[in-house]
Amino acid sequence: MAEQKIFSACPHDCPDTCAMITTVRDGKAVAVRGNPDHPFTRGGLCVKVNDYQNRVYSPDRVLFPLKRIGPKGAGQFERITWDAALAEIKTQWTAIIDRHGPAAILPYSYLGTEGILNGLGAGDAFFNKLGAAISERTFCDSAAISAFFMSCGPTAAVDPESFVHSRYIVLWAINTISNNLHHWPFIAEAQARGAKVVVIDPVATRTAKKADWHIRIRPGTDAALALGMMNVIIAEGLVDHDYVDKYTVGYEDLKQRAAQFPPDKVAAITGVAADDVRTLAREFATAQPSVIRMGVAIERSAGGGNTVRALSCLPALVGSWRHCGGGILHMPIWAFPVNWDAVSRPDWIRPGTPVVNQWRLGPALTGELPLKTPIQSLFVFNSNPMVVIAEQEKLERGLAREDLFTVVSEQFLTDTALYADIVLPATTQLEQFDVMFSWGHLYLTLNEPAVAPLGEAVSNTELFRRLARAMGFNDDYWQRNDEEMVAAALDWNNPVLEGIDLASLRRTGYARLKVGTPDTFVPHREGNFPTPSGKCEFKSSIAAGGNMVLPLFRQGYAGDQSGEALDPLPNYIPPNESPATNPALASRYTLNMLSPKSHAFLNSSYGNMALQQHHAGAQKVILNPHDATVRGIAGGEVVRVFNDRGAFEAIAEISGDTMAGIVVAPMGYWPHHNRSRRSVNAINPPAFADYGNAPTFSDTLVEVAKASLLPQAGREGAHRA
Repeated sequence: MAEQKIFSACPHDCPDTCAMITTVRDGKAVAVRGNPDHPFTRGGLCVKVNDYQNRVYSPDRVLFPLKRIGPKGAGQFERITWDAALAEIKTQWTAIIDRHGPAAILPYSYLGTEGILNGLGAGDAFFNKLGAAISERTFCDSAAISAFFMSCGPTAAVDPESFVHSRYIVLWAINTISNNLHHWPFIAEAQARGAKVVVIDPVATRTAKKADWHIRIRPGTDAALALGMMNVIIAEGLVDHDYVDKYTVGYEDLKQRAAQFPPDKVAAITGVAADDVRTLAREFATAQPSVIRMGVAIERSAGGGNTVRALSCLPALVGSWRHCGGGILHMPIWAFPVNWDAVSRPDWIRPGTPVVNQWRLGPALTGELPLKTPIQSLFVFNSNPMVVIAEQEKLERGLAREDLFTVVSEQFLTDTALYADIVLPATTQLEQFDVMFSWGHLYLTLNEPAVAPLGEAVSNTELFRRLARAMGFNDDYWQRNDEEMVAAALDWNNPVLEGIDLASLRRTGYARLKVGTPDTFVPHREGNFPTPSGKCEFKSSIAAGGNMVLPLFRQGYAGDQSGEALDPLPNYIPPNESPATNPALASRYTLNMLSPKSHAFLNSSYGNMALQQHHAGAQKVILNPHDATVRGIAGGEVVRVFNDRGAFEAIAEISGDTMAGIVVAPMGYWPHHNRSRRSVNAINPPAFADYGNAPTFSDTLVEVAKASLLPQAGREGAHRA
């Protein structure tokens, strides 16, 4: 048998962006493993993708264009040709544009695939040329990025591999072992060398159980803890005044703000003992190099942006940036010289084009948002909104509209695809070409197609080339092949890509950016922050411009920002749903629900795959023993998790891993696999955080009851608006 080894790259929205090797025999992929030569992947893959070939060859794959022949949502389709599918799309869109204008068409995508070509910006140029509404994609890290920019600017900040040199590691709101697995060996090596590992999380996660110290904190109160640490650091003379004087701005103002958060007050807010606040502050300041790894969960409450502002100030206050392995790690993506405007073509956006935030898709489709041009057509790719967004009942009603023309490009018939008028077959990563950046390390990774596309599946790049031809676009942009697109998408003359090109990537499969080694990467030893002042800004100058969403999350569009006034200093903003801020709601719904990423799913990806379902088990909700006892709930019972927004059913798991008053329901399960036909996000709020229009997944009050004992009105909660 002829056998080949092909360089591949994990396509998913994960900081690890693993380098893979696909084994192909006689034209079929038979195995996928981590590249053992890659310094970050080190030969291992997580449970999500270590059988990726089974995803490629799943009998449930969508391999041909489909047209709906039954009621929306019923999943009844017939096979059609690509020509027929494109003709139908052109006919429908032309009629919609003639009647309502192109802004009546809304694209909807996120990071089901993360590559530079097929990922976040894959459809931007096409829809910008078409004149469609702007899709504002703020699912993850929008608040954090806006806030981080205001303190530190777009910097890679810390090399994840440099953590081996750290002496004090704070993993703040991140379950590294489940969601950033390949970073853990570097942390474990530092720990073996004597570093102290601290996890700050309401839940005793897999990672927390490996830490030297697990600090349990009430959800949404992290900014208060960070400000309390500053209070102690300043009051006890632990500030690195030389670093602060030379390389920061706004210290005196920050000092006044921190004075408002003494340890006793912080303890009352966070549930963290005052002495623990003091110990954490002292150790972080004195055990150098100290470093914070900040997780995406940090932004998921009303004050998420302010939390990131506060955390981002801590390393500069104590001079952690002076040291290799010191500082704060957010997203090294900013080291990659991607020319996003060349990908998205924001120059094609027409003045006055409306912006629709994806988190509010349900009310956008039901007419509840004040849109000047109602949405008449929806085009979904790289996303599964019926799983990943709030207001599921409204979304279902919107997708069921007979006058809504919906097209979904997918690998499987997801809960969203069941409502499509046209389903288009999408390739998997083993069937397409791409180059991957990473938001968790500093390696550029090549993905070569290992096998020919199955059936009539096409990549996103080919999909939009076909749509462009169908709509009569003849710009050079759509005449290019994938390699020509990569040539334009990266600044190959940037010093960080010196000696790296497509030919070299084909020899090795990956290349480290030329930013220095993990033993020498200290970008802010002498300041040099990419902020307006060139310094770490405790008091942000960018904040004067008001609230904003990064253009990357808006198809390249920088205009029509919300612009709400922002405090130039970090502050503590309490959760929206808490006894302190909403006592009436808290009297009816007494539990705070967290919906973290699953260990076995990647958002909604793999929610339909047998191996990952086996590892994840059925949808569960974890309750503290006290909360279970007072509700008469035993482990293994079917329960209903509900609030005024809806409900879903789950299997109760009783564990002291979660604090009293907090329940944990991992997300990613597909609604049509659940008896209640709803997922976790059915009851999450539609509210935005303080920065960047970020969702507030973790700012959710709920109640839990035995499904068999719940009043009928509660059982029908998922069907109420």
